[in-house]
Amino acid sequence: MKKFFVWSLLLASLSMLVACSSNEQFDLNTETKIVVGLEAAYAPFNWSTPSTNEFTLPLDGHPGVYVDGYDVVMAKMIADALDLELIIKMVDWDGLIPALLAGEIDLIVAGMSPTSERAQTVSFSGEYYRSEQVMVIRINGGYQDATSLNDFAGARVVAQLGTLQDDLIDQITNVNHLEPLDTYGMLATALSTQAADAFIAELPVAQGMVAANSELKIIQFEGTNGFTVSDEEVIVSIAMRQEDVNLLEAVNEALSAISDETRQTIMSAALNRQPNA
Repeated sequence: MKKFFVWSLLLASLSMLVACSSNEQFDLNTETKIVVGLEAAYAPFNWSTPSTNEFTLPLDGHPGVYVDGYDVVMAKMIADALDLELIIKMVDWDGLIPALLAGEIDLIVAGMSPTSERAQTVSFSGEYYRSEQVMVIRINGGYQDATSLNDFAGARVVAQLGTLQDDLIDQITNVNHLEPLDTYGMLATALSTQAADAFIAELPVAQGMVAANSELKIIQFEGTNGFTVSDEEVIVSIAMRQEDVNLLEAVNEALSAISDETRQTIMSAALNRQPNA
């Protein structure tokens, strides 16, 4: 009930933003830049860094700070295909859709799932990555031999605020559903301080966190032993304003030219170079 009420308030706020925003499309013939919003704190999809490499781009409004990751590489490929200069802004997760609707950014490339609720206010491209939902635990926390969700009955489980992973917690029998936290760094801290027994994450994110912390372990599930999810919950897509029909078509065309093999290569490379990997 509380989540429904909060989401209803958010939808109402977003509807006001839509009503106040311009109905003019992003003009691919006259625009020279495209602005992408992301968290810059969701490795391997995106993260901030003080150093540069062939993949990094400056983080707008933050001198001396750069952004890297799978999302950055994909966004650059799309911008190049559209012959536009790419500008990347750091926006908190809960602020991404409001920033898009307010015209502060043109695209959200941030590991966002195209849920039906979000699709009420924004348009989504086709998928640009498909992920697996896993549990992350302490190696000595008592759940290291778990093979199914049933093994987490009664466990204290947490997830990031405003994400699919927070909703998935309730699929665990008799779970102790902890209050969600703002960042994955906070989730890792909750585990290390024994404030939580496990958290849920997408596999690439979990792989990066485990690579950076030898006290953590990933639990993957086979067949029906894991979470029940729909396609819209395990794929990630690019969000844009609903009026930007031509932009949606152009982004989808650019994505269609990037093979699955290339996408996996980009993700593998991002995993290898993310912080502390």
